[in-house]
Amino acid sequence: MSVPEVAGDVVRESVPEPSGPADPAPLGVGRTPTGVPEVDARLDRLADADHLATSGHLEVYEDVHRGLRDTLTALDRRPGPPAPGPRSPSAT
Repeated sequence: MSVPEVAGDVVRESVPEPSGPADPAPLGVGRTPTGVPEVDARLDRLADADHLATSGHLEVYEDVHRGLRDTLTALDRRPGPPAPGPRSPSAT
């Protein structure tokens, strides 16, 4: 298992040398944390695909996509500021 390295605000995974051409190999793509715990947890889940054969990637990607979509949908359900009331005619 790789160990995350932090360089500034970017988290990079240390990438071990693949032991053979058919072995899964992490891409070692860095990512900048968003500061939103739900989103960061979903993005961290993408690292699970690094240890799977290509045939297992789709399940991880769909899970991450579903979680990110749910997080965005939840933002729409949060109450926002009240809508402005009707304007009164201004005196000119």
